[in-house]
Amino acid sequence: MEIKKVGVVGCGLMGSGIVETCARAGYQVVVREVNDEFLQKGLDRVQKSMSRGVQKGKLTQADMDAAWGRIRGTTALADMADCDIAIEAAVENMEIKKGVFAELDSVLPPQAILASNTSSLCVTEMASVTKRGDKVLGIHFFNPVPVMPLIEFVRTILTSDETMAIAHEFGASLGKTMVTAKDTPGFIVNRLLIPYILDAVRIYENGLASREDIDTAIKLGLNHPMGPLTLLDFVGLDTTLFIADAMYEEYKDPRYAAPPLLRRMVLAGHLGRKSGKGFYDYS
Repeated sequence: MEIKKVGVVGCGLMGSGIVETCARAGYQVVVREVNDEFLQKGLDRVQKSMSRGVQKGKLTQADMDAAWGRIRGTTALADMADCDIAIEAAVENMEIKKGVFAELDSVLPPQAILASNTSSLCVTEMASVTKRGDKVLGIHFFNPVPVMPLIEFVRTILTSDETMAIAHEFGASLGKTMVTAKDTPGFIVNRLLIPYILDAVRIYENGLASREDIDTAIKLGLNHPMGPLTLLDFVGLDTTLFIADAMYEEYKDPRYAAPPLLRRMVLAGHLGRKSGKGFYDYS
């Protein structure tokens, strides 16, 4: 099967990035949001992102106009009836995702692939509400999607070889480097990343070093582009807490137990860059 038309469910930070990436790669894209307000915000985000690409010389105005012409917004999942692949990028809530998967399963043609952009949740559980478990997989993009070169494929025990082969062709057409992980919480990246970030919070919480010294030590000592607390602010403290809690629930491993400071900062609304304040102040 050749993928020609892509459906994206959700036009938030990740969804809008997936929409832009697919449209710029030449695909017709239909993106669905729950209401017109969220849809317009998401489409505006896509347009602004591509405009920045033009300003930086990474995209021509003609290419931007062509990509924009391939994007269609909607508030109805039924408008994805002729998509060859649908990528769910809704909030990290299993019941919401299962609802989306069940509805997509009834709308999409039988040969279409269903994928989730989840960063931590069980893809097999999403597949369980469909009649096409062999055509379900995780396609985990990284933020910002148009810039980050990696796709993490998540293969369940149901996913067929054919589905994986089509997914790899699709990923290659987007210009991405691809890795494959089994369907276990955290997959590859977050399974390694979350304990590292939580340990950095513990070091700071216990007063062993300042936030600046923690970040500087990792940047210069390990040649990382940013330190763990800066990265945490970028990813989002709430997102990180959600992933950590999901992984702890699955493994019951203390490495994934969120430090009290992280939980209290989320309760206080200090979510990182997106809220203007996290471990650092962005106001």
